[in-house]
Amino acid sequence: MGALDYLSNFCTVTSTRTKQKAMQTAEIKVRMDCDGCERRVRNAVSSIKGVKSVEVNRKESRVVVRGYVDPKKVLKRVRSTGKVRVQFWPYVEQHLVYHPYAPGVYDRRAPSGYVRNVFQPSSHAQDNFLSFFSDDNVNACSIM
Repeated sequence: MGALDYLSNFCTVTSTRTKQKAMQTAEIKVRMDCDGCERRVRNAVSSIKGVKSVEVNRKESRVVVRGYVDPKKVLKRVRSTGKVRVQFWPYVEQHLVYHPYAPGVYDRRAPSGYVRNVFQPSSHAQDNFLSFFSDDNVNACSIM
């Protein structure tokens, strides 16, 4: 059996495949003024290996890339087109934020229906104060 094991080591093919990256979505904010800018960004991003789809929205200055790619690599490729002010998409939809008009959240430059994605502390303490007085439960009044 030792000879067969020795010979089988020569016949087996070891695979050196790298682990495939997970499917990711990269959302990037980049200002595009004309069709040429939009075309350059789309062509640059779609030429990256692993990209499955590219959505360019010039009105929102937004590029959405889906595929097996690193978001930092996509950002670097968009910058290589000559665009200087490129960043990851900093906005979330307005209905997902508890206080959309709070200072630091509302941004006039944001597209319609979007606000800045900032951490908002929980209003749990405020809810506790409101529950001191309850019309539903007369025994809930803890002050009197």
